[in-house]
Amino acid sequence: MLESRATDALIETDAVIVGAGPVGLFQVFELGVLEIHAHVIDSLPVAGGQCVELYADKPIYDIPGTPVCTARELIDRLLLQIKPFAAQFHFGQEVSVVQPQPDGRFRVETSRGLRLLAKTIFIASGVGSFQPRRLKIDGIAAFEDTQLFYAAVDTAQFAGRRVAVIGDGDAALECALRLATDGPQRAAAVMLMHRRDEFKAAPETLAQVAQMRAVKQLDFVAGQAVGFGQENGRMTSLTVATPQGSDVAMPIDALIVLTGLSPKLGPIADWGLALDRKQLIVDTEKFQTSVAGIFAVGDVNTYPGKKKLILCGFHEAALAAYGAIAHITPEKAVHLEYTTTSPRLHKVLGVAPIAGS
Repeated sequence: MLESRATDALIETDAVIVGAGPVGLFQVFELGVLEIHAHVIDSLPVAGGQCVELYADKPIYDIPGTPVCTARELIDRLLLQIKPFAAQFHFGQEVSVVQPQPDGRFRVETSRGLRLLAKTIFIASGVGSFQPRRLKIDGIAAFEDTQLFYAAVDTAQFAGRRVAVIGDGDAALECALRLATDGPQRAAAVMLMHRRDEFKAAPETLAQVAQMRAVKQLDFVAGQAVGFGQENGRMTSLTVATPQGSDVAMPIDALIVLTGLSPKLGPIADWGLALDRKQLIVDTEKFQTSVAGIFAVGDVNTYPGKKKLILCGFHEAALAAYGAIAHITPEKAVHLEYTTTSPRLHKVLGVAPIAGS
């Protein structure tokens, strides 16, 4: 997997894929077997999309030929599968501009200044780009990335500090456990906070939290963050509204908020594509949107009979790749080939042909 470096140059490419979730990664594969190189853009810092962000270690049972795998394992296998195609990845940025050009190509620009000129665009952004649910407390944003964090960051930086973790899911509970148990690097005090003493996490995680609470290595506070205290430009306390109706100031050095992610369609809504309930309308022949040369696969699209399943997205990616050939290499006739028997595909994939094929 190749990740981009910042550049001011205009990059010309056959295909841009928006989204590095499982369907976006498989789109790389389907384009790759047709010898079409792709650039992949995702707002998250790593590949995986909704799978890794929301249920990385939960089992998936409906991937063909794979009785069970975790979401993280699925992404790792897809990354291994597309390795021969050397796709260029651009993480941590959104596509902000898509402009059709007179020659039929599209000018693509991202929030970090990346500029591409693409013959085709494949939107595989799932239900949209995922943004952390932020605290709605005036002024607290000033502490982001110094004392306030919306991701489970390296626990070593919190050694000896008083840390509050807000959330009720696996991510929040596992983060609190790591902070409280990481040996000499553990936090001085860890406070887990949620509106009520109920959680949505795996049974083994709940058991560990209960054990840590029993031995006083992890505190729990029921309530909702409503304010903060500060001294000399640093946050020193978190004001918590309790179920009893009182406000309590809890001394803290750092705050980690893991209350989930909110999907947003984002700039895609402004690209002039036909929408139905914030989903892109496509045909079922090649999964093209209302604009020729722009395709949509996976949860972001809609059509009669649509099912939001990963395996359906894989099917859509295959047909979209073949449907895009007219835009990418209009002079080239493309015939269906099988990876089992095609010498060309064996060469593209970098594998030895099977004897007798």
